[in-house]
Amino acid sequence: MRRSAIGLTLVLGIFVAILAAEAQQPAKLYRIGYLGPGSDSTLPAALDAFRQQLHLLGYVEGQNVAIAYRWAADRDDQLPRLAADLVQLKVDVIVVEGHTLAIQAAKHATSTIPIVMSVSGDPVKTGLVESLARPGGNVTGLSLLTPELAPKRLELLKEAVPTLARVAVLWNAANPVKVLDWHETQAAASALGLQLQSLAVRGPQDFAGAFDATTKDRADALVVLPDGLINSHRQQVVDFAMASRLPGMYPYREFVAAGGLMSYAPSYVDLFRRAAVYVDRILQGAKPADLPVEQPTKFELVLNMKTAQALGITFPPTLLVLADEVIR
Repeated sequence: MRRSAIGLTLVLGIFVAILAAEAQQPAKLYRIGYLGPGSDSTLPAALDAFRQQLHLLGYVEGQNVAIAYRWAADRDDQLPRLAADLVQLKVDVIVVEGHTLAIQAAKHATSTIPIVMSVSGDPVKTGLVESLARPGGNVTGLSLLTPELAPKRLELLKEAVPTLARVAVLWNAANPVKVLDWHETQAAASALGLQLQSLAVRGPQDFAGAFDATTKDRADALVVLPDGLINSHRQQVVDFAMASRLPGMYPYREFVAAGGLMSYAPSYVDLFRRAAVYVDRILQGAKPADLPVEQPTKFELVLNMKTAQALGITFPPTLLVLADEVIR
């Protein structure tokens, strides 16, 4: 009995030692690469939502996840180098903040590391994925592929400004998917009997010329197509619109918070939360090729009452009822 007690004690001691050793094993550290086109996030609230969702899913920065950020500072020529840098870090997944050129740079840099698009334009037409249902390859995530978005923005703007006839459209011609957005906006304007003026920019140096052309041609309003470059200069755009007394329809809430008239867009906070879910599924073993690309399901109309009053615009009750947020 004595020998049995000693043996049992030894077994228990070994078992406790094994448990203690396992408890001391460090948790697996996942590495996420984050590639953005701006100097920092052009959608800070959405990036915060991405981080918060990761935390809710059990990922704590500094404990079991590390995020390496790379920002291109609106220099598209830097994107390939930054994407290659993340590949050299051997990250487990790369998250790209919008911008087709940034996603393309990441895809060219690696065919094996999974890539999650936090937002993208038309990933099929731009060759990023084979189809929305079955992306194939190493790229998946969220798409802004919403054909009804261009006509809806113009309809809402015309409802706010019933006399609308000529609209200046600010868009980034260096972004391949924005050409598709421009064509969709042209078709929507034709259906509504509106004339469009193209304000194509390719870099920060082009904004002044675009503003001069708008003033010269006397547009009735300004529509801004979604793009990281333009979003990085949103205060400059909003200030110009206000100085020129141009009602503006913008692609992000941030423009309206900065003094723009109105915005209608998918909820980027919701999209970035979904991007975190994609990251989690991939880190747990899912293959990007098998994860369908999602399209937005939640849209937000934001109105700025103070700006409307400054421009002499009275929002009709129908718009106020539809608004998800009214900034006063």
